Amino acid sequence: MDLYEYQARDLFEKYEVPVLAGIVADTPEEVRAAAEKIGGVVVVKAQVKTGGRGKAGGVKVAKTPDEAYEAAKSILGLDIKGHIVKRVMVAQGAQIEKEYYFSVLLDRANRSYLSLCSVEGGMEIEELAVERPDALARVEVDPLQGIDAAKALEIAKAAKFDDETAAKVADVFVKLFDVYKGEGATLVEVNPLIQDAAGNIIALDGKVTLDDNATEVRHPEHEELEDKDSADPLEAKAKAAGLNYVKLDGQVGIIGNGAGLVMSTLDVVAYAGENHGGVKPANFLDIGGGASATVMAAGLDVILGDEQVKSVFVNVFGGITSCVAVAEGIVKALEILGDTATKPLVVRLDGNQVEEGRAILAAANNPLVTLAAGMDEGADKAAELANA
Repeated sequence: MDLYEYQARDLFEKYEVPVLAGIVADTPEEVRAAAEKIGGVVVVKAQVKTGGRGKAGGVKVAKTPDEAYEAAKSILGLDIKGHIVKRVMVAQGAQIEKEYYFSVLLDRANRSYLSLCSVEGGMEIEELAVERPDALARVEVDPLQGIDAAKALEIAKAAKFDDETAAKVADVFVKLFDVYKGEGATLVEVNPLIQDAAGNIIALDGKVTLDDNATEVRHPEHEELEDKDSADPLEAKAKAAGLNYVKLDGQVGIIGNGAGLVMSTLDVVAYAGENHGGVKPANFLDIGGGASATVMAAGLDVILGDEQVKSVFVNVFGGITSCVAVAEGIVKALEILGDTATKPLVVRLDGNQVEEGRAILAAANNPLVTLAAGMDEGADKAAELANA
């Protein structure tokens, strides 16, 4: 779960990371009041979960409450990369002397944590990483050791901070890792981390991604941070049903058991779609090891509720769960859905009791169901039906 900037700021403050005052506002009137309360120069910042806000006009400096009011009028409702601004944060202004970059993230490839750090922060950090990768220090962080004072100093030195500044930023690095570990995050990023005119180190803008698994197990309070209003309704429906679902921009609905099989199915459908009008997968949906009628019905209900979906490809390998259980689940699911099931299904079964499972589907003789002998054949047929 990605947090908004104001939520990240609040978490930073909780862990004593140095931040500036910030007040959330939803209307120009609230922005004016916030600017009056903070006093002095403020920055009105669009709260959207995407980058490039500054370049898109979503960040404006205001010297007076009236200027803040006018800034809010131009930012609220702004479309930034498909994200409509509904809320802003009024942040205390700062006299920036230098901008730095720091992040700690989950390095899945190496099964470790990774810290990225640079003495050159700001909006162009992505270009810096590509054009001058040597300017961005990459330091592995042992998950069991974390970032203590010594490790923080190592990171600062690798990023080429001078001795005086290294000592200052190292203390902040330790606190930012406390946020990462304490909240069960997969990313904590500060860009820019600044040094102001008085020499103070301040986290001026933060990005935090929380691990959903940690939320469910260790941090149920994180549910309060979720922006349910902006969540995709199909993804929200699938989550409520306990399904592993991600909506994509395609026409062929995908159901499979096991993340690896589903990922392979996405690739095969995308490849087959090139021969049928360029149709693509419409979703990722892993029903896991069980394929009961209830689970299958919930999955089909979500997928069929996507107006973009024109056909569905059910690709299941029977392991612990037999193909008989899967086939019975499909038949009963279609009975449960009744008239709401109107789109063609291509079903490929393999593995445990595959012949018996296919026989059950053949005997049901549902006009919506087409049996496929293999994955390639099933993907091609599903793409063909979606393009029909």
